[in-house]
Amino acid sequence: MAQSQSLNRLTPYMFVAPAALVMILALFYPIGFMIWGSFRDWDPSQNISETEFVGIANYVRLWMDPAFWTSFGVTLLFAFVVVLAEMVIGVGLALLLDRNIRGMSVLRTLFILPMMIAPVVVGLVWRYMFHATYGTFNRFLEAIGLPSVDWLGQNPLLSVIIADVWQWTPFIFILSLAALQSLPRSALEAARIDGATPWQQVIYIKLPLMAPVLFVTLLLRLIDAFKVLEVILVMTGGGPGLSTEILALRIARKAREFRELGEAAAMSNYLLLLLMVLTLGMFAFTRWQEARARRLKFAAEEDG
Repeated sequence: MAQSQSLNRLTPYMFVAPAALVMILALFYPIGFMIWGSFRDWDPSQNISETEFVGIANYVRLWMDPAFWTSFGVTLLFAFVVVLAEMVIGVGLALLLDRNIRGMSVLRTLFILPMMIAPVVVGLVWRYMFHATYGTFNRFLEAIGLPSVDWLGQNPLLSVIIADVWQWTPFIFILSLAALQSLPRSALEAARIDGATPWQQVIYIKLPLMAPVLFVTLLLRLIDAFKVLEVILVMTGGGPGLSTEILALRIARKAREFRELGEAAAMSNYLLLLLMVLTLGMFAFTRWQEARARRLKFAAEEDG
């Protein structure tokens, strides 16, 4: 009997063990290897066991590196602008299209097409569209009598922001539309009966009820915006200068061009720490929302 009870207690762990093992090998081992490498003076020609242990020297060197802080500032500006623009456009489109429209399924398919395109292809397409000589945008400007613009030379950050907004606004739109269509219709009907205008329904009913989904969506896009690499690499290569060199691109250059794997690993850990803070913030908000919902439900049951 005791042996059977012991086996029953171990059964859940036996089912979880394979997944835990895969996670350890595929996730924790590379992270641990990266953390260990960040404390070494590591050249690509060396095996990590042959490298010299330098402690936190790589972290301190980065802390004193103006180029690192420039890339960090570019990353923050890029992430803030693209996520803000995508949230405003995506939520606005969802609010406009939250109605019975003929061919809505076709519209949804068209909206999500940019998400399906490989980032390298997106970078190439927008690079050619922004080309100073034969790009689509400059041809349009010349057709209406305006001077052409060197988009990738004079406005490189704006150019990559436009490309990212084009590709990932559909992500915000799809999640926002799903949140809108899952709202309780009783609340919306009650607002209409009370004489609320469509704008008041959006401000006081729809957006507050959508807030949990919108917050999680915002954090997911913010985390992803910090890791953008291929589109910027293809469009500008991080230039001119460091004007579009975000941290992910600088990490790649530090490892590939400058051959300083220790500093690249340390920079990756700085980025990992920032993303962990954002992720923990998302989890904390989710837990707070769940606790708030339980309190409201309990209060409603007591009143009933």
